[in-house]
Amino acid sequence: MTPEQRKIAEKCEGGATGTSTRRNERPHLTLVPISLKVANAYVAERHRHNRPVAAGVCVVGVQEGERLCGVAIIGRPVARMLDDGFTAEVRRVCTDGTYNACSMLLRAAWRAVKALGYRKLITYTLPEEGGASLRAAGFKLVKTDAGGGRWNRPGRPAADTHPLGKKYRWELPA
Repeated sequence: MTPEQRKIAEKCEGGATGTSTRRNERPHLTLVPISLKVANAYVAERHRHNRPVAAGVCVVGVQEGERLCGVAIIGRPVARMLDDGFTAEVRRVCTDGTYNACSMLLRAAWRAVKALGYRKLITYTLPEEGGASLRAAGFKLVKTDAGGGRWNRPGRPAADTHPLGKKYRWELPA
């Protein structure tokens, strides 16, 4: 990881940009409704390896005071074989590193999609990502060789704008 990538990773996973990142200084966090446009702008500015998404089922934000410190975008599964009508996918989670913001967003995402009738929530991480917030939110690691690779097919070239390596799939069943 380059020094520049490390700086960006710190912003999204617990770096020094959040105002209350130490464990003994737990911030007072509040869930807030936000638009997909606002969430995508936040992702475009802060996410270290993914771009904004085109659509979503629901979007939630978390604030400390008046400062937006994280967003989660939930949509239908990208993998068509997992799109059974009862499974939702956390497409993006991005925070500024504020303590507990990520796990709070993940649990709020689960409550939101469960209220909409979904029975399972999935998401993916890269192998170098630890998954502590996912475990704290109740997710279980179910697959260590999920997805990855190129999306090119004969007659359908695709631009690779996503990480190409294998991913880990996590699930939070009802």
